[in-house]
Amino acid sequence: MTRRKPPVHANHERWLVSYADFITLLFAFFVVMFATTQKDKNKAKEVSDSVRQALEHGQLSAAFSTALGGGKHEVKKAPLRKDITQERENPEAPPDLAKSLDTLQRGLDSDLKSGKLQLRLDARGLIISMREKAFFASGDSAIAFDSLPILAKIAAVVQALPNPVRLEGHTDARPIHNSRFHSNWELSTARSIALLELLRDRFQISQSRMAVAGYAENFPTDTNDTEEGRAHNRRVDLVLLSAGALTSEQPAPAISVITPAVTVAAKIGK
Repeated sequence: MTRRKPPVHANHERWLVSYADFITLLFAFFVVMFATTQKDKNKAKEVSDSVRQALEHGQLSAAFSTALGGGKHEVKKAPLRKDITQERENPEAPPDLAKSLDTLQRGLDSDLKSGKLQLRLDARGLIISMREKAFFASGDSAIAFDSLPILAKIAAVVQALPNPVRLEGHTDARPIHNSRFHSNWELSTARSIALLELLRDRFQISQSRMAVAGYAENFPTDTNDTEEGRAHNRRVDLVLLSAGALTSEQPAPAISVITPAVTVAAKIGK
């Protein structure tokens, strides 16, 4: 007679394994959230590394180790190609703008070293930051006569390219209120218009290529707590837009309409 095997009793405590994994993942989630909110990035990294090491030594599941972003269970990924990594860190600029940057760096070397202007190339295009001290009188939009040689070199580069041009005025955070300008919005936009008129009338750059904007004190490049920082913020940026900038760039809050009380012209002989 065949003996019946005793029935196998179900293990009703297996749910504890899944529950423990859930609690562990929940704990990791809050650790990551805590780390990302910390101002002290070094301390946050120490917390993250410590938790990762402790959990890895505890034989966590592959899914959890992968979620932490490292560990022996992490799926190995093929390294990014060097050229792709460099492209992400510093998007490749159009060859024409890179060449123009090099031309300006050579032609304006002494002016760059003296801090009269600054050049940079980014995803928007070639940005030429012209600081107030070299190009404008304090609180005024009239272009200084001494800045004409610099502007002539800049205009030569602009003339050689078909790229659209944007003239963006900026001020420091100190409010202005004089007989001509009642706000930093008016001053920043007036200086942009003055440069547009100069480039149009003296250097024959088509006004259809150019646009103006005034940002007042809203986009500083330096602190407004020191005189040196404020001097860096008082500027007009001439931006030679790259091919993709017109479609990818989002509109920024800018004032491009001047009230009738503001009359702008570069008082320079043509």
